[in-house]
Amino acid sequence: MDTETASRERTTTSPASEFTSGIKAELPILVGVIPFGLIYGVLAIGAGIPPLAAQAMSAIIFAGSAQILTTQLYGVGTPAVVMVLATAIINLRHTLYSASIAPYTKKLGGAWKWLLAYLLTDEAYAVTIIHYQQTQPEIDASGNSDTRHWFFLGAGLALWSTWQVSTAAGIFLGGQIPASWSLDFTLALTFIALVVPNLKDRAGFAAALSAGVVAVLAFALPYKLGLVLASMVGIAAGLLVERRS
Repeated sequence: MDTETASRERTTTSPASEFTSGIKAELPILVGVIPFGLIYGVLAIGAGIPPLAAQAMSAIIFAGSAQILTTQLYGVGTPAVVMVLATAIINLRHTLYSASIAPYTKKLGGAWKWLLAYLLTDEAYAVTIIHYQQTQPEIDASGNSDTRHWFFLGAGLALWSTWQVSTAAGIFLGGQIPASWSLDFTLALTFIALVVPNLKDRAGFAAALSAGVVAVLAFALPYKLGLVLASMVGIAAGLLVERRS
């Protein structure tokens, strides 16, 4: 067996193996997603949203922070236009995710792009971008190049399934969960768990630190504009440090 053939066999993979790897990579994060979904379900029922509509939000919008924000605004009688704008603002970070992952998915067909765009969330992006960055395009048994989008699909579907089940459980439980459980702290813990393992250089630390400080200082801004401002400052700080390095 020549060297080229041996190398080809070592890098051979399959959609099934990539899909399974994506699910396994997402499993630790799902521990924090479950209480997140419970919180949303409880808040939705408490705000007066019908159970079917609350579950439909999880299936259609599929964005935890946006759903919780919308639920809170709905509960205080906020106009629909304001709710839509606020949701759009808080989800602007997904444009950064898509720009980051686009170079790896640009050769996929339209159906794949639409599906993966729907599954592109904070938690799925976190494990998928690391997988893309740390691996090389592999070939499957039929010779097709780069099957790593199946990893993305596995991670995204694992998160989607967990989110649907956990929000359904929260909707079912409604107000039965004691307030003393203080499940809301898991929202912050989930995002901390996503960010901290990926802080490996000065640019990353600068971006995270500056964005965190601005987010705290600008917390009182309406419609979650503090998050948008923090994102912009974090990106600028990271780019500045990276260029100087």
